[in-house]
Amino acid sequence: MLSKIIGSVIGTKNDRELKRMRQIVAKVNAQEEAIAALTDEQLKDKTAEFKSRFDSGASLDSLLPEAFAVCREASQRVLGMRHYDVQIIGGITLHEGKIAEMRTGEGKTLMATLAIYLNAISGKGVHVVTVNDYLAARDAELNRPLFSFLGLTVGVIYSQQPAQEKVDAYQADITYGTNNEYGFDYLRDNMVFSLAEKKQRPLNYCIIDEIDSILIDEARTPLIISGQADDSSATYALINNIIPRLKRSTDEEANKENEDGDFWIDEKNRSIEISEKGYEKIESFLIEVGELDENESLYSPTRLPLLAHVQAAIRAHHIFVKNVHYIVDNGEVIIVDENTGRTMPGRRWSDGLHQAVEAKEGVEIQAENQTLATTTFQNYFRLYDKLSGMTGTADTEAAEFKSTYDIDVVVIPTHKPIARIDLDDQIFLTKLGKYKGIIREIKEIQAKGAPVLVGTATIEASEELSYLLDQEGIKHNVLNAKQHEREAEIIAQAGSPRAVTIATNMAGRGTDIILGGNWQAHITDEERVSPEEMQRLKSAWQKKHDEVLAAGGLHIIGSERHESRRIDNQLRGRAGRQGDPGQSRFFLSLEDDLMRIFAGDRVVNMMRAMGLKEDEAIEHKMVSRSIENAQGKVESRDFDARKNLLKYDDVANEQRKVIYSQRDDLLAEADLKEAIEEMHRDVYDALISQFIPPGSIDDQWNIDGLEDELESEFKYYLPINDWLDEDRRLDEDGLREKIIQTAIQRYRDRREQMSPENAAQLERHFMLQSLDRHWKEHLTQMDQLRKGIHLRGYAQKDPQQEYKRESFELFQMMLGAIKSDTVQDLSRVHIPTKEELEAMEAERLAQAERQRMMFEHDELDSLTGERHNDPEVAALNEAPQSSRPAANGENPYQGMNISRNAPCPCGSGLRYKQCHGKI
Repeated sequence: MLSKIIGSVIGTKNDRELKRMRQIVAKVNAQEEAIAALTDEQLKDKTAEFKSRFDSGASLDSLLPEAFAVCREASQRVLGMRHYDVQIIGGITLHEGKIAEMRTGEGKTLMATLAIYLNAISGKGVHVVTVNDYLAARDAELNRPLFSFLGLTVGVIYSQQPAQEKVDAYQADITYGTNNEYGFDYLRDNMVFSLAEKKQRPLNYCIIDEIDSILIDEARTPLIISGQADDSSATYALINNIIPRLKRSTDEEANKENEDGDFWIDEKNRSIEISEKGYEKIESFLIEVGELDENESLYSPTRLPLLAHVQAAIRAHHIFVKNVHYIVDNGEVIIVDENTGRTMPGRRWSDGLHQAVEAKEGVEIQAENQTLATTTFQNYFRLYDKLSGMTGTADTEAAEFKSTYDIDVVVIPTHKPIARIDLDDQIFLTKLGKYKGIIREIKEIQAKGAPVLVGTATIEASEELSYLLDQEGIKHNVLNAKQHEREAEIIAQAGSPRAVTIATNMAGRGTDIILGGNWQAHITDEERVSPEEMQRLKSAWQKKHDEVLAAGGLHIIGSERHESRRIDNQLRGRAGRQGDPGQSRFFLSLEDDLMRIFAGDRVVNMMRAMGLKEDEAIEHKMVSRSIENAQGKVESRDFDARKNLLKYDDVANEQRKVIYSQRDDLLAEADLKEAIEEMHRDVYDALISQFIPPGSIDDQWNIDGLEDELESEFKYYLPINDWLDEDRRLDEDGLREKIIQTAIQRYRDRREQMSPENAAQLERHFMLQSLDRHWKEHLTQMDQLRKGIHLRGYAQKDPQQEYKRESFELFQMMLGAIKSDTVQDLSRVHIPTKEELEAMEAERLAQAERQRMMFEHDELDSLTGERHNDPEVAALNEAPQSSRPAANGENPYQGMNISRNAPCPCGSGLRYKQCHGKI
């Protein structure tokens, strides 16, 4: 209350920001007359002038008024569109590294061109991020004429793009692409063996379209590059047969003293818990089929993976529902995005859940994968020097944007006042009653001649409503994951008079619904349409447009409330664009998930006590408050989950930065001699300490063991006993230094047998191979550590602090192992010729070309357990899952002194005897 009173007196923070920006808008407008007087050539030359001024020390802020005026004038001449003052405010917001909340239909794409143009002047690159490839290509093509006129280059990145084309796209002044592609390119760039293979430039400035979708909805889905692990499909099929034998408990919560079933389900957190009776039943079955020995249990150390299979199978059967969470298409289980309703081909759930669902549905069970590289969207986008974004709904998440990304949200005023009317919710007892109420509403709206957009939360709901509309003889279109091919066509005509469109969640987001329909969608080739035909189409559209306006505009019907108010607002925002009339209303029932799981018993009992008929609705403040409270609980829970993920990933992120920085140094350094010698000192010093403890006397020394270990590990015999016999004064420090210096000198002698270039190439090859192999293993260990770290809470320890401590210990061990392996490999390998080195490199490049990589998102979240492959990049062929010898059977390492148990030099991760050294 106090904050409202103060705000009414001095204005809100947003009001003060807008007031400040309007002063800048006045400066932009003051430039308009002079800029409009320029010829096309003079206008084009302005870009070169701005670049020169920037290079001479002028800031982008000082260039903003004139640069914005130039961009606006160029847009008017090239695109036929002039930026409104509110779009200028939006452009300022983006340039300042903030989020512009702009309502649907207000022109976010055009607004962004201002900040893009200004920041492209620096020559450091501007990345524009969209949620899918279609929008990236569309926005790039829409704006390319404008930017080309102004002398700037535009590139688009996409999956399966030729390497040089992708490099060119990143070298362009402005690059468009999806969040997934940018993130995966970053990970792939940190797996290359030469700087020339890198695609991205240093990350400078980024504008994220639909920033709430990418940084909030997808924040729990880290990007993962993975390769195939061992196949355990037979185990999944076996475990699947157990599930029908298990009984779900009727209790809502786990009750150890009253076990009336084999497992409990927590629907809020999408988790399960197995009862003691359930464990006994499962173990009995596994012993019966030979998967467990009589003296083993599911908690035996070697059997924990089997327990994970069982838990995944129960979740697959009892929590994840076909046509709600996934569909089955052509024998493949495809995840449905709960935020958009779109299918996500290629994405896969983690922790064996996807394989469990495949076993449940009786389709081919695909192998699990091992993580090779990973990051989160949260940490990737925080790498940019300046980050900004735009969306129609961000203000509800302003606190999270500030705390996580240190970005402020600025609500941009609309060009025209919003005319949409948001009606009160209608609440019904049953889902069927709710559907009847929706159909009744659709009939009333259709009778007026207005179009209707019905938003559903699931494919199942959209198909149920579609069936009921068919029964009523109401013509309609369905837009869900199963009809994604017709998405653009359906959305284009969703604003036509009396049109009824059912859309799953936010399917079609990013495309405006134009009242009267989109007349341009009827034109397939503008060059073949006569001016008369064009005019006829425009006139027909104008008639329809006026008819829809007279009927009250687009009507939005929500078939249920979503867990997030922001998604509800996104659905509402489809109506009332640019001052158009419109209307929205949500229809709810006590059987909706949100009401069933989160609404209090008091609300349910009150409604049932009123004796309502099935198709009768009520509007009540208490129910509305209960819904808002439920949404608040879910939003708070999800925010906490994202914060928790970030705390854990921040630990991994610091380690990732160290490893990637080391990789870059390795790639950039021409002479690695000094670094290799330092590695020799560290590795030999650590090894000596195992046999000659620091501060010990000679009676405690194990010289024979040290000699054997040195010969075994490094193929290098040192006569240490003879040294001691020859020099009785040789103490611990002196002996330690003599061994280290002798080893370093041996390395120098071997190195001098090669040219400096060949030596550096060999050293770089083994260092990168060792680093990548151990980093991959470290990621697996970190993942396992994170999954079990919550158990430390039972020992009264802080899981996060324990995770930090143990992950640091693992990291230190990994760094030691990288050094040790590198020194061992360099000590063992015979001195290669230039031709052999070239053959090694050629084989590595050919291997990367031959092999396939799977790219995943990993939902590190107890709420969903999802792990996904990116749909656009699932088929790229850029890095190893596993490796095999060259197709022609030749071994490029023939003649090198490589141990058969040593890692193969090709980088496959296999032992030499299992790869190129295979007999």
